Amino acid sequence: MVKTIFQKIIAREIPAKIAHEDEHCIAIHDVQPQAPVHVLVIPKKLIARVGEASPEDQALLGHLLLIAAKIARDLKLATGYRVVINNGPHGGESVPHLHVHLLGGRQLAWPPG
Repeated sequence: MVKTIFQKIIAREIPAKIAHEDEHCIAIHDVQPQAPVHVLVIPKKLIARVGEASPEDQALLGHLLLIAAKIARDLKLATGYRVVINNGPHGGESVPHLHVHLLGGRQLAWPPG
């Protein structure tokens, strides 16, 4: 099986600017940011997409959201931020490895896309 780009980053085969790391996840600054702050929170366990997560992944999914909130506090996003999970090609998924986008640092428009 071919590794995803995120698996290669986790394995340190590809460099990344790391915002956070623990035993469950890694958070990196996106190389193609869509906002002044754009961090990806990635589980170390390979889950292709949120639609394929299982009940046993419940704690991990919650952990990803809590880490996104911690990073938002660390990066002083007190006026607001957005948390996004893309699922499937029509949802904007570009890497088949679940990840949470943390976007902030400017006024974000609604609806997105």
